[in-house]
Amino acid sequence: MQFGVLAAGIFALTTTVHATAGYSATEKYSLWMAQSLISRNDGIMNESFSSAPLQAGFTQKAFTALLAQYPDDDNANIYRDYVRSSVDSVLHYFANGIATADLQYPLDRLSSGNALLDLSADASNQTAASAYQLGVETLRSSIDVNRRNSVLGLWYYVYPEWSYLDGMYSLAPFYARYALSRGTKDAEVITAINGTAVDDIMYQLDLLWQRCLNITSGLLAHGYDDSRTAVWANPETGASPNVWGRSLGWYFMALVDTLEILSSQPVTQGYTKQLGERYRSLAAAVIQAVDSQTGAWWQVVDQPGRKGNYIESSASSMFTYGLLKGVRLGYLEGNDAESSKTIGVGAYEYLTNTFVVYENERVLGWNGTVTICSLNSTATYEYYVGQPLRYNSVLGSAAYILASLEYESIQGSN
Repeated sequence: MQFGVLAAGIFALTTTVHATAGYSATEKYSLWMAQSLISRNDGIMNESFSSAPLQAGFTQKAFTALLAQYPDDDNANIYRDYVRSSVDSVLHYFANGIATADLQYPLDRLSSGNALLDLSADASNQTAASAYQLGVETLRSSIDVNRRNSVLGLWYYVYPEWSYLDGMYSLAPFYARYALSRGTKDAEVITAINGTAVDDIMYQLDLLWQRCLNITSGLLAHGYDDSRTAVWANPETGASPNVWGRSLGWYFMALVDTLEILSSQPVTQGYTKQLGERYRSLAAAVIQAVDSQTGAWWQVVDQPGRKGNYIESSASSMFTYGLLKGVRLGYLEGNDAESSKTIGVGAYEYLTNTFVVYENERVLGWNGTVTICSLNSTATYEYYVGQPLRYNSVLGSAAYILASLEYESIQGSN
């Protein structure tokens, strides 16, 4: 399907959106923003730069969640076709079953794995399903050949011995779903750590926790250098010095999404206690770090109000999603659930009032998202607050769709 044609025609279908400046409780902003992404062809990978697979995979995850919540929406088939086109655009850049070629991309390459698993299970088109299954196996085998540091932590990208929080959102949910799809008690043996795939997931999440945790704030720094030779590396832990909002957002979403997957199967129930504890601990720290005036979160999360710092829209959407999803699924209870709901709802309404741009009566824009922050830098405070913002970054708008879905779910249950 030509999505230039689709983008022009999607609003010929039934829609109820209208351009009203400021937040409106009657709108489903998840649907409106999804339609707006399609109008821009966002999430279709047409270049091979390092973050392109993540942009595509994140779009697929947002649209898949939207379809799960609104399966009977008038535009459901268009959203479904868009996911497929996004996946197809990624497959075009993958090697033909040669996993090592995929290592030219960071761990973010795995973000398309979830939609690939879904499409590979489509019995209505066996030829297409086979192609998607090859993509699944290519991604999965790329984990096995991904380089690891001396403590077996996965390198995030090509930088020697460096592990980032960022990669966990793409790695952990796909890795878990793949393992559970194999239907054996322990899934697969991972010889590197002498355990199962789920053991490896837990190990990667825990290793980052141990190395990057600030025990005072309860928040995690961007990543660590196992060799401790980077200019920014802590001499004891190797951790970078600053808490970057979006990297922490990726990790926070990884915790709640992986917890949802593992909680769904009796065979992995034993893993959920530790994962739940990590999630609840980080949720409490995220709540403590919220800005008291705006109800959202800073670019450098643990340095509120410092000169140059600002409220950043992608991380704030991710934290909103992570808190409200935890409330919906019952991972937060009692006072923790009430405070998370209050913070999440307030943050969402602030985001909608502040960062949604009403481009015209049919299309929403998205503002306030920082571009890319890499540890291949000085990793100083000045570096993080000095990176430019990008209008209509899908890393922000897709996160906003996910936050919108959780907000709409909670509002619908009231």
